[in-house]
Amino acid sequence: MSKINPNLDPEKFRDSLGTISAEGKRNWIYPKKVSGKFYRWRTYLSWVLLAILFVGPFITVDGRPYMLFNIFERKFIIFGAAFWPQDTHILIFLLLIFFVFVILFTAVFGRVFCGWACPQTLFLEMVFRKIEYWIEGDANQQRKLDAMPWNGEKIRKKGLKMTIFTLISLLISHTVMAYLIGIDQVKEIVSQPPTEHMAGFIGLMAFTGVFLFVFSWFREQACIVVCPYGRLQGVLLDANSINVTYDHVRGEPRGMIRKNAVEEKPKGDCIDCGLCVQVCPTGIDIRNGVQMECVNCTACIDVCDEVMVKVERPTGLIRYASDNSVIEKTQKLLTPRVMAYSGVLVVLVAAFVTLLATRADLDATVTRFRGMTYQEREGGQVSNLYEVTFINKTFKGQDVSFKTENEGFQVEVIGDQNWHLDGQAKFEGRFFLVKDQQLISKNQEDVVLLLLQNGEVIDKIKTSFVAPVR
Repeated sequence: MSKINPNLDPEKFRDSLGTISAEGKRNWIYPKKVSGKFYRWRTYLSWVLLAILFVGPFITVDGRPYMLFNIFERKFIIFGAAFWPQDTHILIFLLLIFFVFVILFTAVFGRVFCGWACPQTLFLEMVFRKIEYWIEGDANQQRKLDAMPWNGEKIRKKGLKMTIFTLISLLISHTVMAYLIGIDQVKEIVSQPPTEHMAGFIGLMAFTGVFLFVFSWFREQACIVVCPYGRLQGVLLDANSINVTYDHVRGEPRGMIRKNAVEEKPKGDCIDCGLCVQVCPTGIDIRNGVQMECVNCTACIDVCDEVMVKVERPTGLIRYASDNSVIEKTQKLLTPRVMAYSGVLVVLVAAFVTLLATRADLDATVTRFRGMTYQEREGGQVSNLYEVTFINKTFKGQDVSFKTENEGFQVEVIGDQNWHLDGQAKFEGRFFLVKDQQLISKNQEDVVLLLLQNGEVIDKIKTSFVAPVR
């Protein structure tokens, strides 16, 4: 964590949360409406990210989703590439890359993601909070409205707000479901009576309820109580990590500016107006140093810069900076720890690219039929029955077949002699391996099956053949 301002009690502010009152009850946060260059940039970025989020399920490539996270069928499509349960090892590398990147990014730039790109922050601050300001007014007006008894004005404003919140939550839940099961299935669920797709309907309503609860009531508690990312700051950040930081060297000792007053001790640039606390969506005082609750939303930067302009002091009293840049006036990004994280990330990316490049388009699993050993046939032949499961990972149809590398074996397919797999399909079949009794020299023999895709050998699968020795 950051080095705490030596002019402050280093422990007092840690004794309680800004969202919890002295009685242990929820202290509702009414952040003051903020404006400024960072807020404008965050707004523009939020438009882009929200547009990508809502448009994403509609983006298709050759009729298939560009992004799909079907956890129910364990099928994922990421940037147009399909992944099945057999590709779990590749997905593990992808997750490791994501986590190491988050660790590296946090070690260098702190919680920039939380303030600028996290869906929780985007929806709460850039959608729901803006609607709340529009309907109920700024922080003081919201307090007044909540404190007044239920009357026509309060019912009208609260009713309108909750109606809009519910509609937006419905939109978000449908979008999430589209990423999980595909936009076509969501359209089918919506266009038909709930009784036709009860599980899908219940899922949509559950998602809607969760989003409505989070954005209308739970709010910043999701970042403070639920999300583990804030708690990881203690091990991910160091004195060189860039965060939203208060320059206590320049700002202390704080105090109001009085014209023509003789000061016994020179004061810092902080006039102790408290606006940085009033605009904070998690209710912290950034002047106490980097804290778990801070999501780097830059609201305190914007409001402090406005105050500095008014009192004719340089802006940047609160800014993106590291502890070292504030105390020692130096900024070092390429530290040994950052280089180590970068090295690990490069290795993981290289391994992931290699696995992806060498991944087979067709996967086959052969197992002996359960409960059976061998069958003796008329004419002096012995057969073993097998089950095979094919997964076509491509989006094109494939013709598949088997032949043996061992001499003396025949492959007899049960049912349709031509196995055809549709694109992105799973297929199960059965076949016999047959061998003349007179050629059998041992009870169990290893057999190598050659898997043919459109007539070309693409894989070798080992199995065993059991038969009596005469």
